[in-house]
Amino acid sequence: MTAPIGLSVKRREDRRLLTGRGHYVDDVRLPHLCHAAIVRSPHAHARIVGVDARRATALPGVLAVLTIADLPECAAAVPALVTSPRFRPYVQPAIAGPKVRHAGEAVAVVVADDVYRAADAAEVVDVRYAVLPAVATVEAALAKGAARVFDEWPDNVAGPSAGAGGDVTRGFAQAHVVVEARLSVPRVAAMPIEPRGVVAQPDAPDGRLTVWASTQMPFAVRSAVAAALDLAEEQVRVIAPDVGGGFGAKGHVYPEDVLIPAVARRLGRAVKWIETRREHFLATAPDRDQHHQLRLGVASDGAIAAIETTFTRDGGAYPVLGDVITLNTINHLPGPYRVAHLKGSAVNVVTHKTFTGAYRGAGRPEVAYVLDRLLDRAARRLGMDPAELRRRNLIRFDEMPYTTGLRYRDGIPIVYDPADYPAAFDRLLARFGYDKWRAAQKGRRASPRPIGIGLSAYLEGTGIGPFEGADVRIDPSGMVYLQIGVSSQGQSHETTLAQVCAAELGVDTERVVVVGGDTAVLGYGNGTIASRVAAVAGPAVARTSREVARKARLVAGELLECAPTDVVFADGRAHVAGMAGRSIELGELARGSLRSPTLLLEGAPGLHACAFFRPETVTWAFGAHACALEVDVETGAVRLLRYAAVHDCGRPLNPMVVEGQLHGGIVQGIGAALGEELIYDGGGQLLTGSLMDYGVPKADQVPPLDVVALDFPSTRNEMGIKGVGESGIISPVPAIANAVEDALADRDVAIERVPLTAASVWEALRSAQRPSGSR
Repeated sequence: MTAPIGLSVKRREDRRLLTGRGHYVDDVRLPHLCHAAIVRSPHAHARIVGVDARRATALPGVLAVLTIADLPECAAAVPALVTSPRFRPYVQPAIAGPKVRHAGEAVAVVVADDVYRAADAAEVVDVRYAVLPAVATVEAALAKGAARVFDEWPDNVAGPSAGAGGDVTRGFAQAHVVVEARLSVPRVAAMPIEPRGVVAQPDAPDGRLTVWASTQMPFAVRSAVAAALDLAEEQVRVIAPDVGGGFGAKGHVYPEDVLIPAVARRLGRAVKWIETRREHFLATAPDRDQHHQLRLGVASDGAIAAIETTFTRDGGAYPVLGDVITLNTINHLPGPYRVAHLKGSAVNVVTHKTFTGAYRGAGRPEVAYVLDRLLDRAARRLGMDPAELRRRNLIRFDEMPYTTGLRYRDGIPIVYDPADYPAAFDRLLARFGYDKWRAAQKGRRASPRPIGIGLSAYLEGTGIGPFEGADVRIDPSGMVYLQIGVSSQGQSHETTLAQVCAAELGVDTERVVVVGGDTAVLGYGNGTIASRVAAVAGPAVARTSREVARKARLVAGELLECAPTDVVFADGRAHVAGMAGRSIELGELARGSLRSPTLLLEGAPGLHACAFFRPETVTWAFGAHACALEVDVETGAVRLLRYAAVHDCGRPLNPMVVEGQLHGGIVQGIGAALGEELIYDGGGQLLTGSLMDYGVPKADQVPPLDVVALDFPSTRNEMGIKGVGESGIISPVPAIANAVEDALADRDVAIERVPLTAASVWEALRSAQRPSGSR
């Protein structure tokens, strides 16, 4: 049976993955494969004085110990994913020398015939360092006379980011109430279940250097490897097989992506490197680490008069994403609200810590946190219910399309897609049972476990370009082969994109074979990042499939002796409209297409097409979350009681997949709210470097999640799709922080930091009980 778009078709990937038939980087087996272990700096900032590898090379099975002296092509081998003219230039090596800039940076690579021998040998490589002063916080990095991350820079400022609309001075002058705060969002890690890994084969059977990598960006890895090794890009093939999660952390080129191919070419042998979890903490990019000084002005009726934030972002040792994250934060500052006057200014700073990248949300959870915290405090100052304050400021449907006055990072003025935000917000409150929970809260005010209610609403720019493509071919067997440029890390591409293709060709999704994550199958692609695959690759698949269907109608018209416009596709066959018995199978059409006079006149035989889709700019997706929780005032423990969310994904390709994406994002947001934080000491040493110390969410912290997908079709693409991949993670932290502060409002507790561990909440309670002069 044909599975049209909009049905909750079961994920086709799951049977393979759940029965152990997935194929990950560590499953790659090649003749004469050897294994690499990386020697990493224990210091955050140091000069490499020398490397003595004699003990390592004397061990059985060790093939080589290599440094930057042996691999000069790795000296400036890691390109930034995004460059900005406002940022200072820098160089990131694939293997360090003569300096290291963060603890965990690679300084040597050991290659052996066995992974355990390689690890043992790495332990005995003697690296001598001259330890240098390190800066591990933004404050230390910006201090006068601070140690510099890059000697050629005058200071540790990578560059600024800014955006504004209206006149904030005028706006604040008109405000009845102004609330201010200093709020921070800590450094957190994506923590995918599969760490990173790379296998490189220098002499694959097709003559190309072939790289298998656990990455979200195979085309970016191909470009980096080719550039570093002075090869044509066609001489490099990059395959992203099954990838066990990415969440943005695998969304750019890493040093090892270039280092391992360089080592393989040097040795003339296939080399495998698989990251350990400890290495993952030290060498895989985290995100967040923003510190805001902000203020919000509101009129006496609650209307927002102005918003302004000045903030910093700690980019770690290398600003690999340029100003992407800080611009995302600024561009999402007004959220779904009517704001005439706003301003955001950021300073991007480098420090001697692991370089930051993008983690699910990528700048949006930060701004949702600071904006929603101040909205609740403004409501408290006005004596207004926080839901009512939000409702009064939500952009109405009759104001759409709405312009904020800001420009997105693609340079296009921001214009929100039409949607009914107030109706969606009211649907959330009804689904959550807002009035019921407010009544329950009153009955628990004086109890040792008061209830708090938290709200958050957001917008997310999704589906950024520049393009994605698809190649569709109907095989004479009747199977349909769909080749795409994007790779999957669990997003259900094999299901959702097959649904798009199947809907155009009138076949069941089981007859559509989806192949992606391989630079050899489609010439160009960008990557699975920024909630963009459904909204960008989806229309590309639809266009390509539609062109194949057009060709198939031409052939069917010849074989069935009817007009092409009278041909209907259903159940894997083409038939004449109104005459289902006069039909032909798609496989037979594919064979007939090779002899079709019409197709030959068009220039090529076969039922095949390749097309690309380039969006004008992003789509804007609305969402809102509500939670109820209780706080144990004796221990500080927080327990979630109820969680509900709505999200506008435009036209959902597969509602079950949408729900799963929202569930996953919400759970990661709960982790960030209640336990996750990467903590460093003053010398740049990571103190929370294992899963014993880093608080990923646990099952007993997550209540049943009630999520509703809304459907306000986008006007940015022909399918009406908006992104959903990152949306779930945006609002949990502000909603939960607001709920904890709401629960403790009678005790004058101000929640100033996350995560809200029992210890931090207990400390906030104790601080509120102290006399004001002793705080």
